[in-house]
Amino acid sequence: MIRAVMFDLDGTLLPMDEEQFIRTYFHLLCRTAAPYGYEPEQLVKTLWAGTAAMVKNDGSVTNEEAFWKVFSSIYGEEKRNSDRHVFDDFYRNEFSQAAETCPSVPEAKETVELCKKNGKRIILATNPIFPGDATMARIHWAGLDPEDFELVTTYENSCFSKPSADYYRMILERCGLKGEECLMAGNDAEEDMAASQAGIKVFIHTDFLINRKNVSLDGVPHGSWKELQEFLKDNF
Repeated sequence: MIRAVMFDLDGTLLPMDEEQFIRTYFHLLCRTAAPYGYEPEQLVKTLWAGTAAMVKNDGSVTNEEAFWKVFSSIYGEEKRNSDRHVFDDFYRNEFSQAAETCPSVPEAKETVELCKKNGKRIILATNPIFPGDATMARIHWAGLDPEDFELVTTYENSCFSKPSADYYRMILERCGLKGEECLMAGNDAEEDMAASQAGIKVFIHTDFLINRKNVSLDGVPHGSWKELQEFLKDNF
């Protein structure tokens, strides 16, 4: 029996064309940062380098620290300290304009409510490569509330990222759960199926499937909202 459900956010609870979202997000951030001397191409390269550092994080620092260490290595400690507020303010304000690329669907809230009605613990296992403000904004875009979740992983409170199995082990330890008591529902065949390495059952949501390595879904529960809801009911 499943005691807890871990949901991915982007492309799962929040419908998203990843490429379109990233283009819009980067455009907004580069426009905001330009008056402070940030050239767009270099800033985008820095964002990707910082993201890579978070994905490779070995648990020795938070993802936040891993990102800003990369930023400082490129722009310098002084610029990091003087301009950190520019980026923090961006995620609290201009970032919200990217919501237009992510239209919500009622099934997301319905599925979360299904879990709540059945007394299940609900965790937002979104890849923790965004600041908390950006993650809370995307939760609202999905028509949900941060209080719907027992835990929301962000770059401030996490020291691993997907597809590391240690990311999922971190959640289990933090919530006092065993892998076999949980289900991970996500749309990324690599990142979300990595939960199985921590003993967690996996359901792959296929509406916005990401399967860069053409991983076989044979034997893996998968489907759209209807199939996910039926799977949950059968395993509650």
